[in-house]
Amino acid sequence: MSLWRLILEDFATVRRNDPALHNGFELFFNYPGVWALFFYRISHALYRRGWRFLPRLISAVGQFLTTVDIHPGAQLGRRIFIDHATGVVIGETAVVGDNVLIYQQVTLGGVSLSSGKRHPTVEEGVVIGAGAKVLGAITIGRDSKIGANSVVIKDVPPGCTAVGVPARVAQRIDGRAPLSHNIMPDVNKQVFEYLLKRIAVLEHTIKTGDLDTMEKKDHELDEIYKNFIEAMKG
Repeated sequence: MSLWRLILEDFATVRRNDPALHNGFELFFNYPGVWALFFYRISHALYRRGWRFLPRLISAVGQFLTTVDIHPGAQLGRRIFIDHATGVVIGETAVVGDNVLIYQQVTLGGVSLSSGKRHPTVEEGVVIGAGAKVLGAITIGRDSKIGANSVVIKDVPPGCTAVGVPARVAQRIDGRAPLSHNIMPDVNKQVFEYLLKRIAVLEHTIKTGDLDTMEKKDHELDEIYKNFIEAMKG
């Protein structure tokens, strides 16, 4: 696809993804994410042709105007939507697939000073919540979701949700609604509910002396706990 068509597609992507957009005037003046991609597309095209200073200059102008820092060497796919955009950072060796949704304050950063691949690979259909930090040469699998303010330092399998600091793969995703980044597991709530159920069983046993019921409930809770721990591994 030509550079011009890529740019036009970036603008059209905003119309498809943001119900708050009412007219073209807003698109030109209220969406720094699409302008950040505009500067990136131009700088990246020059960067691929062996230019270095001019692409970085264009990138710097784009960063000044949009507060989004995308290195010209990064590889960004089609139909990417950077919503609200403020403070987004995408490093030089990052790879972002098609149809990825990125919210404000997201960082796709490196943890190494080596000259090789040191930034994340984000596969198609991923949603990265506000404030998330995805660090290192890791892979975020297709159709995964990263919870807001999570710090991801390990690979995330396709179709999974990762939350926390450091992020853990907490559950599989049943749906693929593009804006459902709010559907995230509440790990603290799950642990709290487990403890309340355990306490309730103990209180019932102390009051009634019903050891058979305790043994049955205890086995059920052990299975819940085992499944919870397995889901949190990764």
